Parts: sequence; C-alpha cells; structure tokens
Amino acid sequence: MSVIESLNDTSNKAVDSGQQLYEKTLEYYKLKIFQQLAMTTGMFGKMFLIGSLLFIAMIFFMVAGIIYLGELLGSIALACLIMGSLLLLIAAIVYKVRKKIDNAVVKKLSIKFFD
Repeated sequence: MSVIESLNDTSNKAVDSGQQLYEKTLEYYKLKIFQQLAMTTGMFGKMFLIGSLLFIAMIFFMVAGIIYLGELLGSIALACLIMGSLLLLIAAIVYKVRKKIDNAVVKKLSIKFFD
C-alpha cells in the first residue's frame, strides 16, 4: 500500500503545483493586461493633447500665412485659394503614403505591446 499512497501523494503534489502555476499565470496576465491598457490609455491621451495643440498652432500659422500672402498678392481670397490648394496637396501626399504610415505605427505599437 505504501507505493499507492506514495503515488497518491505525488499526484496530489503535482495537482497542487499545477493549480499554483495556473493561479500565478492568471495573475501575471491580469497585470500584463492592466499594464498594456494603462500604457495605451496614456499614449492616446498624450496623442490627443499634443495633436490638439498642434492643430491649434497650425490654424494660427495658416491664418498668419493667409494674411501675409493676402498682403503680398493684394487679395485675401487668392491667398485663401493658394493656402487651401497647399493643404489639399499635403492631404493627397499623406493619402498616398498612408500604408507606410500605418506600417510604422504598427511596428512602434508592437514593440510596446509585446514587450
């Protein structure tokens, strides 16, 4: 009977070790998910704040550029058309390279996410 009891004790220890491994793995993944969510939330918050400030700065630069062009050309309407055309050109260029931008973003995020 001692062999059977020994096997029983060994199997009970193995089950306990497996249970502990499961619990520790679960804790690890919960912490990892929390870390990733915190980093992602912080990153999006920073992107929103920086993007908003850059957008406001761009508006001021655009208005100043339009006023300056308007004085040079003698027509604010022509300056607005030129600036609008410039913005459309920039938008078209960004649209053409959007795949490269997407790939760069995915590479940067994957480094942080799978760290």
